[in-house]
Amino acid sequence: MLGARPAETPMDSNVKFEAEQGELCSDPGRYRRLVGKLIYLTVTRPDIAFAIGVVSQFMHAPRQPHWEAVCRILRYLKNAPGKGLIGRLIALILKDFLMLIGLETMMIEDRLPVLVIRW
Repeated sequence: MLGARPAETPMDSNVKFEAEQGELCSDPGRYRRLVGKLIYLTVTRPDIAFAIGVVSQFMHAPRQPHWEAVCRILRYLKNAPGKGLIGRLIALILKDFLMLIGLETMMIEDRLPVLVIRW
């Protein structure tokens, strides 16, 4: 997964999953553990909640297309590591603090504020 190309969206909107489609996963326990961890991640990343809800429906008998969907979610998370609620909240709090002490800041694509010092 480290060398995988990041995805722009967590799930392809044109894919329809079925319970009996594709080969069974060789290690269903791995699928269940990974989806279980991603379910906890939806607390701070509501952008993946729908996709996780879809793949979690197949935890009893995961198949290859379901595993590929989970891998796509991981590639999406790789593409957007700081877009969760916590990252945005920290950035906004830091920006407010810097403005409070009299320093100017600017936000760059929902990332941490960049300090701008004007002489």
